[in-house]
Amino acid sequence: MNDIKKKLINTIDKHRGEIFEIADQILSNPELGYYEEKTSAFVRHIFDKYDIAYTYPHAITGVKGGIGHGKINVCIIGEMDALVCRTHRYASSGGAAHACGHHAQIAAMLGAAIGLKCSGILNALDGRITFFAVPAEEFIDLENRTQLKADGKISCFGGKQQLISEGAFDDVDIAIMLHAQPNEERQKVYVRGHNLGFLAKLITFRGKTAHGSTPFDGVNALNAAALAILGIHSNRETFRDEDKIRIHQIITKGGDVVNSVPDEVCINTYVRGSSIDAIKKGNAAVERSIHGAADIIGASVEVENLPGYLPLCESPELSAVFENNAAELIGKDNIISGKEVTGSSDIGDLSMLLPVIQPSIGGFCGNLHSSEFAAADPDTAYIMSAKLLAATVVDLLIDNAKASENIINSFHPVMSRQAYDKYLKEISF
Repeated sequence: MNDIKKKLINTIDKHRGEIFEIADQILSNPELGYYEEKTSAFVRHIFDKYDIAYTYPHAITGVKGGIGHGKINVCIIGEMDALVCRTHRYASSGGAAHACGHHAQIAAMLGAAIGLKCSGILNALDGRITFFAVPAEEFIDLENRTQLKADGKISCFGGKQQLISEGAFDDVDIAIMLHAQPNEERQKVYVRGHNLGFLAKLITFRGKTAHGSTPFDGVNALNAAALAILGIHSNRETFRDEDKIRIHQIITKGGDVVNSVPDEVCINTYVRGSSIDAIKKGNAAVERSIHGAADIIGASVEVENLPGYLPLCESPELSAVFENNAAELIGKDNIISGKEVTGSSDIGDLSMLLPVIQPSIGGFCGNLHSSEFAAADPDTAYIMSAKLLAATVVDLLIDNAKASENIINSFHPVMSRQAYDKYLKEISF
């Protein structure tokens, strides 16, 4: 490890206690997407404390800090939002909880910012470093987001989607972030995974109400919904393993009163897949199932498709830079490559436009989105994460940022900004 990185690592170690406090502060104040007011204010407080210039707001609550000078801009991303997990130890009174490790992301991002700012190494780096606290990665709370959209406050449900739409990443050349690896308490790093993409669907079956004792006078929308779910299940054997199609739904409204035939029943569903073509195949099965079920019962059905998240396409050249630092800091034997990931994230959308990586790190116990999820080894979850992110930035920006130039020159966007904007506005699955 060179002297620059040694100074950086030592500085992060000196601020170890503060980084723990940052993680605990955010863990204890979970907030849902686009409502991360306390978290956003706390990030700004840390930026103010360390004289890191920032702009605010981005996508309602986002905070974009920056240091350094130069042509290349490398962005470290941390997600601010929690999700709903009412039984989690640190759940808020409304049920929000950091059961996906976003509190660790912010702690690691700010820990890297402190290390890079306070170590005295900036003059050795040729480029800018952005620290972006972003909102609303979890694609949930759709009723509130629908209202925010109706009020003109957002145009997209996903935070990075909204930030891309606002142009907040237009000055960024490379983006990196670290996610929590569930059920991995050891000091391990997982690289070169492939998140799935998804399409979100809001489905409303409409029938005809009648007294529950005379169902022959009505049209039961709940029966249509139940048949649709059975139809979706019946299609699962037709999905190829490599397409990784996952369809899961909840009934958000099953009727009004038990002694009336339900005339309005609502389903929310995701259609996940490893590619856009796979998502299209899964979506076709859902469409056949819901329209066929409505016809069988004599109901009608309305469908609203929402642009979910695109599959993650990581930059292999950028991943190699991160992996070299992981080998230095935790050893090659602790790097695990290519583990299947079936979740989805809006970092996939950004990866269509920029060189991006989202490796994951151990130090956590329990399943994601569960009440058991927690940081089992805070040194790995928070401190090592900060070191890995900051050290990767050093390699990207040292020596006239040659590594960054090579990564940028070898990157071929999957979509242009114009094509991406069209996808958001004219989703056609």
